[in-house]
Amino acid sequence: MVKIAPSILSADFSNLIADIKKVEVAGCELLHIDVMDGHFVPNITLGPPIIKSLKGKTNMIFDVHLMIENPDKYIKDFVEAGADIITVHSEASVHLHRTIQYIKSFNVKAAVALNPATPLKDIEYILDDLDMVLIMTVNPGFGGQDFIMSMVKKIADLKRMIDSKNLKIDIQVDGGIKPSNVHLVADAGANVIVAGSAIFNSDNIEETVKAIRTNASK
Repeated sequence: MVKIAPSILSADFSNLIADIKKVEVAGCELLHIDVMDGHFVPNITLGPPIIKSLKGKTNMIFDVHLMIENPDKYIKDFVEAGADIITVHSEASVHLHRTIQYIKSFNVKAAVALNPATPLKDIEYILDDLDMVLIMTVNPGFGGQDFIMSMVKKIADLKRMIDSKNLKIDIQVDGGIKPSNVHLVADAGANVIVAGSAIFNSDNIEETVKAIRTNASK
C-alpha cells in the first residue's frame, strides 16, 4: 500500500495549519517539507523555525527534504525542530556516507534524493544504510512542473537493485505526480508518493487523495 506525502510547498502559507489539517483528515501519512536555500536550487522556502512551529499541530510524519548546500551544518537544527525523516541530496553531499550516519545518530530516518540526471550508482554502496530513496521526477526548485517520463525506468531499476539485496527501503517519488500518472510510478515500484499542487490546488483535497491512492493500487 502506498503512503502519500503532500508537499507544503504548494499549500496556502497564510492558512498553513488549516491546509495541513485537510490533508491529515484525508488520510495522508507524511507531510513533505521542502527546504530550499536559493543556492542548491533556484528558490528559497523555509527553515527550522517554521517546522518547529508546526510540530504538535499534526500527527503526520515530518518528512524533511533538504535541497540545500552543506546539509551537515543544519541537520541537527532540523532534528531539533521535529524532523522524523531527513532527506539529503547526493549531489549536495561531499561525504554522503558520513552524512547518512550523522542523520541516523539522532535516531531519525535517513534518505537520499537523486536528481533526474544523477545515476543510481551514486548510492550503490550506501543503499544498506538508507531508510528511503527519493527519485526526483522533475528538476528540483519549483512546484507545478511536468513529470519526466524517463524516471519510470529509473524507479524500476532502483526497485530491482533494492530487491536484489533483500532490503526493505521505501522508494519515494517527487515531482509532477497526480492521479492520472501515479500508476506509472507505483507500478515501477514507488510506494511513497509526494504530490503538491495536485493535492493542495484541487477543488476537493479528500477526493484527490483518494484518487491518488486508488490509482496507485490498480
